[in-house]
Amino acid sequence: MDRPALNGRPDPAALARALERLSARFGDRLATGQAVRDQHANTLTLLAAEPADAVLFPGSTEDVAAAVAICADDGVPVVPYGTGTSFEGHVNAPFGGVTISLARMNGILAVHAADGDCVVEPGVTRKALNEHLRDSGLFFPVDPGADASIGGMVSTRASGTNAVRYGTMKDNVLALRVVTAAGTVIDTGRRARKSSAGYDLTRLMVGAEGTLGIVTAITLKLSGIPEAISAGVCTFPSVEAACDATIATVQAGLPVARIELMDSVQVRACNLYSHLGLPEVPHLFLEFHGTTAGVAEQAERFGAIAAELGGGAFTWATRSEERSRLWQARHDVFWAGFALRPGAKTVPTDVCVPISRLAECVVQTQADLAESGLVGPIVGHVGDGNFHVGLLVDEGDADELARTRAFMERLVHRALAMEGTCTGEHGVGQGKAKYLVAEHSPGALDVMVAIKRALDPRNIMNPGKMLPG
Repeated sequence: MDRPALNGRPDPAALARALERLSARFGDRLATGQAVRDQHANTLTLLAAEPADAVLFPGSTEDVAAAVAICADDGVPVVPYGTGTSFEGHVNAPFGGVTISLARMNGILAVHAADGDCVVEPGVTRKALNEHLRDSGLFFPVDPGADASIGGMVSTRASGTNAVRYGTMKDNVLALRVVTAAGTVIDTGRRARKSSAGYDLTRLMVGAEGTLGIVTAITLKLSGIPEAISAGVCTFPSVEAACDATIATVQAGLPVARIELMDSVQVRACNLYSHLGLPEVPHLFLEFHGTTAGVAEQAERFGAIAAELGGGAFTWATRSEERSRLWQARHDVFWAGFALRPGAKTVPTDVCVPISRLAECVVQTQADLAESGLVGPIVGHVGDGNFHVGLLVDEGDADELARTRAFMERLVHRALAMEGTCTGEHGVGQGKAKYLVAEHSPGALDVMVAIKRALDPRNIMNPGKMLPG
């Protein structure tokens, strides 16, 4: 399987020529200072930061197209950047080049309330979008936790706490505007809710991690704000019992909006960081959306399922302030881990398995953590079989780093052996590219390489990501 061209940094003269042309076109919107470059290569993981040679701040699709065309002329890599909340080195520039920050492209271009959709620029964050939509009676349901940009969520095919009911980014993106590696602008679809016309270019770009083009406008499907929302927590004697309750809930067809697992280690961290005061045993966090009567019925049915599997009493968060506090604590799990081990580095990773294998995979992972002598709180969007381990690591301890990397390898191969995937929502980036060989057949990888080669023959679009080296 041959990779597309560009296996090293561009020729210095070509890079200098491209930067000179970009400077002439964009002026002070092209930054070359070390601090700005380092800021746009922050990986949040064990991966070393690899800054680009410059950072550009375009303000429109036309700006992005012009910048990519200039870089394409000299074979200079371009790396799109949203808010930098991704975990697998997506924003690194291993071959140098130009980071294109889309932060200033943060407009909400249109809201079509009657059709339940909107058009936004990639720099809009999910919280800003939902604040804008509040008075329309609509909301955008994909919630990965971090206040990520919509463009970044498209590029990593993001998911999150609401995915069990509302789906992931691939289910909620109707169309995209994309700047290709040649600097041309294409639209991948229209606002219609379905189409049988041609290849599905929208879903090709959703999850492509900027390796096939740069997204500059997104048409999103919106959902109605539910009439009633209720949330609560339920204790369980073990992670296995909590996972079994999740499986039973999904198999019963209960339309839960969120069903999230925290193991006892994660609960302890959240108690320390968010002052929850919960019993330090495994918990499920749940939320129900619908009518007042429907929500009450869903909660009652879940309570019966939980009781059969040893679950404790369901503790309700009835007021919006209580629900917000509960879910903010869930979203803060990355930061909560530091409370368990001050000074440590948090190394997050995720896998996803068929839901029938979820309990088995989580229990084996807990045993592996114990045997490896590692601290790793577990939290998961378990309604669709996806869970995360937030390893807390002393970066100065070479032995601990080796044990951490070995554990992460075993976790991925455990998930793959259970017919799962190496990543349910973090994406591939640099960190998990090597696992695609084990996850996909050689023929499938050849197709991916052929698509990459056809759309980006010089491999300038976010090179070093996605495809294994």
